[in-house]
Amino acid sequence: MPLHIIKLCVGVSDVEWLERRAANGKPLVVHTRMTPKRAAEIEDGGSLYWVIKGTVACRQPVLDISTLGEGKTSRCEIRLEPTVIRTAPLARRPFQGWRYFEHRDCPADLTSAGATDLPPELVRELRELGAW
Repeated sequence: MPLHIIKLCVGVSDVEWLERRAANGKPLVVHTRMTPKRAAEIEDGGSLYWVIKGTVACRQPVLDISTLGEGKTSRCEIRLEPTVIRTAPLARRPFQGWRYFEHRDCPADLTSAGATDLPPELVRELRELGAW
């Protein structure tokens, strides 16, 4: 099972923003301060799950993880595929940085036709009621 990471998507109001950004077909590069010690496990089929407005809403497969610089000036670059895969909504409290996200804790991908056309508020309500 691959290991995943989860990160807040700050300042973004909906998944469509990420989809528009990925539409150019170029990999998205996310900068973080700390490099995951388990980067090899993440690169082996893992994804970055995005938390948008308190809900895990989508994921993007990780292409590679690299560290640039040394010492205090070092930073991590996570390259993501330009594919945004919507997931079943999962409530998540705010946190700083990124966290490891085990495969067993990840929400399922939304693959059924029309499931992504529902308003986010309705999806959140259905999830909270346990109907989804």
